[in-house]
Amino acid sequence: MVDHHFSAAGQSEPDFPESDTGFALTPASLISIDYIAPPSAISDYVTTLYHFRCEEAEIRDIQPASIGHLSLFPYGKGEMLFASGRRDPNPEIAMLTPLSTATPIVVEGPFHVVGAALTPQGWGALTGLHAGEHRDRMIEARTVLGSEVVALGERLNAGYRAGKFSGRECALELGAFIEGRARPLNARHNELIRTVNQWLGASLNPDLADLMAAASYSERQVQRLVERYFGLPPQALARKYRALRAAAWLSFPQLTPEYEAQLADAFFDQSHMIREIQRFAGRTPARLSDDESPFLNEMIDLKNFRELG
Repeated sequence: MVDHHFSAAGQSEPDFPESDTGFALTPASLISIDYIAPPSAISDYVTTLYHFRCEEAEIRDIQPASIGHLSLFPYGKGEMLFASGRRDPNPEIAMLTPLSTATPIVVEGPFHVVGAALTPQGWGALTGLHAGEHRDRMIEARTVLGSEVVALGERLNAGYRAGKFSGRECALELGAFIEGRARPLNARHNELIRTVNQWLGASLNPDLADLMAAASYSERQVQRLVERYFGLPPQALARKYRALRAAAWLSFPQLTPEYEAQLADAFFDQSHMIREIQRFAGRTPARLSDDESPFLNEMIDLKNFRELG
């Protein structure tokens, strides 16, 4: 039987705190990251597979707001520093639950991570858990996925440390585990997730009435199901994706006039945009294109919003 003994996240719509933009980051030149495209069989469930390495004595980075990750930590012990003040250590076989805000990471190195970044479908199909009730945690994966993930994780971590498995091989085995473990979602729930993705992709400031008109559920059911799979209710979710997409655009070497106009329309003013990007991406716009954090730069890359169209 799977043990689910960890605390829920509290109120349904969080009061988003401002990220600590003074958080000193490990320079990009000291970090190596490989991104592995997920096999087609899990492309609906996984945004990207990855292999992160840094040999420094201390590593400091920021994880942008995300749906969730299944990760292995063969090297490195540290903590995620949540806005609530809670500090969760990183287990060697870990599940990062959906994040409502950008979250700093501090680790004693060397630090190596192999992982899979999940989509809303992936979170639901792999864990079966309510994303909103379990958000903002770093927990042992066994509490969600049972002994099977422990056996896999221990084998891959030991093989990686011994040089028998590469990071890519470990990542692809994680992908195979997800493929075998994932359970198809209710067809109507899948359709709602697609509808929400289309709604989010239609505008930086999508109208909630448009989502309700397109969904084949009551307004109350839409609110409940969106939080179940995305971790936030619709209006808070739109706010998060607005900030992450704005951050992705501002990381471009040059903005087109069309993007500039959309950004100007999406926020009250420049200070509002800066605050929102800080909350969800963990950076001010001026720091998005300075290569300080390759992990963040990858996570906000537009290809990772492919479901939004």
